[in-house]
Amino acid sequence: MSKEINEQSSIPVSKVQRASAFVRTGFKVGGNYLKHYTKRAMNPAHTRETLDLENAEDIYQSLSQLKGSALKVAQMMSLDKNLLPAAYQEKFVLSQYSAPPLSYPLVVKTFQKHFGKSPENIFDTFTQKAVNAASIGQVHQATLNGKKLAVKIQYPGVAESIGSDLKMVKPFALRLFNLNEKELNKYLGEVEEKLMEEADYDLELERSQELSKACSVIKNLKFPNYYPEFSSSKVLTMDWISGMHMNEYLATNPSQEERNKVGQALWDFYDYQIHVLKKVHADPHPGNFIFLPDGNIGVIDFGCVKEMPDDFHRNYFSLLHKDIVHNEDELKQLFYDLEFIDDKDTEAEKVFFVGIFKEMIEMLGRPFHYEKFDFGDDNYFMEIFQMGERIQKSREYRKSRSARGSRHGLYINRTYFGLYHLLNQLKAEISTDRPQSYVLSA
Repeated sequence: MSKEINEQSSIPVSKVQRASAFVRTGFKVGGNYLKHYTKRAMNPAHTRETLDLENAEDIYQSLSQLKGSALKVAQMMSLDKNLLPAAYQEKFVLSQYSAPPLSYPLVVKTFQKHFGKSPENIFDTFTQKAVNAASIGQVHQATLNGKKLAVKIQYPGVAESIGSDLKMVKPFALRLFNLNEKELNKYLGEVEEKLMEEADYDLELERSQELSKACSVIKNLKFPNYYPEFSSSKVLTMDWISGMHMNEYLATNPSQEERNKVGQALWDFYDYQIHVLKKVHADPHPGNFIFLPDGNIGVIDFGCVKEMPDDFHRNYFSLLHKDIVHNEDELKQLFYDLEFIDDKDTEAEKVFFVGIFKEMIEMLGRPFHYEKFDFGDDNYFMEIFQMGERIQKSREYRKSRSARGSRHGLYINRTYFGLYHLLNQLKAEISTDRPQSYVLSA
C-alpha cells in the first residue's frame, strides 16, 4: 500500500454495535448539515462542496470500520458516476484498494479456528501486516517451499451481519433510488444473495478453479493456482501474482498499443463468460486485476459471480441488435419480459419509459454496433452521464416509484458499467464484434 493505514484491533459484529455505528454517523452528518445551513444563512454564495466532502469523509470512515456488506455497497456505488456527488465518488473509490486492515492477533485467531495453527506454523513466511485490504477481507503475502502465495482472510462477522446491515442501509436506499419498499426488496434480495456468496470462500474456491480453467483459453490473461489444503470458509490461498494495480500501471504512461492489448483481454474475458459460459465475474472494479510486466493481465478474484437464466440472457442481449429499436412490437414485448414496463403502468408511464429505455439501449449498446469502439472517447461517457442526470431530474421518473428491470439485470448492468469504466480509464480501442475463434489462443 502506498501509505500507512491504521490497523483495526476489532470490528463491530453485533447488531447493536453496528446499529450504534450507523447512528453515530447519522449524528455527524446531521451536524455537518447544521454547519452548512448556518454558513449558508450568513453567506448565500456558500456551496455544498464542503458539506459533501465532510459527509463523504464521515460516512466512509464509518463504513470502513464496519467493513463487510456496508463497505461493499460503497464500493458498488463508486462505479456509478451518476449515483453520487464527486466527493463521495472520490472517497468511496478507496474501498477498492485501501480500507483499514485488521490487526495481526485477529488474523492469528482466524487461523487457529480454521486450521488449529497460526500462519507461521503453516507457511515458511507470512507478513504480519496486510498488503491489501478491501470490503470483505484482506490479503497477506506468504511463502512456502519457495513459492510466493496470496492469503485472503475474511473479516470476522461479515456473513452474519449482511442481512442486518442491508436493513439499516434500506432507508438510505429508499430515499436515494426513490422506490417503494416492496420494489426495493426485490433488488436487495439479489444483493443479499450475492453478498452471502462472496462471504463463502468455499464457494469462491470452487468457482475460481472452474472459471479460471474455462477462461484459460483466452489470450493475454493469467490466473493464479488455488490451494484447497490451505483454504477454508474464511481463508483462501492462491498464487501471488506480481504486478501493478491500474492506477500504478497508468502512471507508467503505457503506449496506446499496450492499453489496447490489456483492454482487449478484459473485453474478451467478459464476452466469453457472458456468451459462452453464461456466468460472469460480476465485480469488475480495478482492485480485482493486476497488470503484469509482460503486458498481460491477472484476474485475482471470483467472489462475485452471476449466473444468467437462458430466457433472461436471450431477452437481454436481443436488445443489443442494432435494428431492434425499429421493431416496436418486438421491443415492447422485450420490455415486458425484462420488467422495464408492466401492466400496472399508466399509458403515459409506458410511453415515457419505452422512450427512455430506447434511448438507453442505443447509447449503452453503441459499442456493439461497430467493429472497433474507442472507449477513450470521453464525449461518449459524458453523453451517458448527462442522459442519467436528465432522466433522474425528470418529473415522470421522480414520480414513478416502481423498480424497472429484472433482478437478474442488476449485476449484469453492474458488470457492463464496471467494464466500460475500466476501458475508459485505459483509453482503449476495442474490437467488439470479433468471433470467438479470433479470441481464443491456440
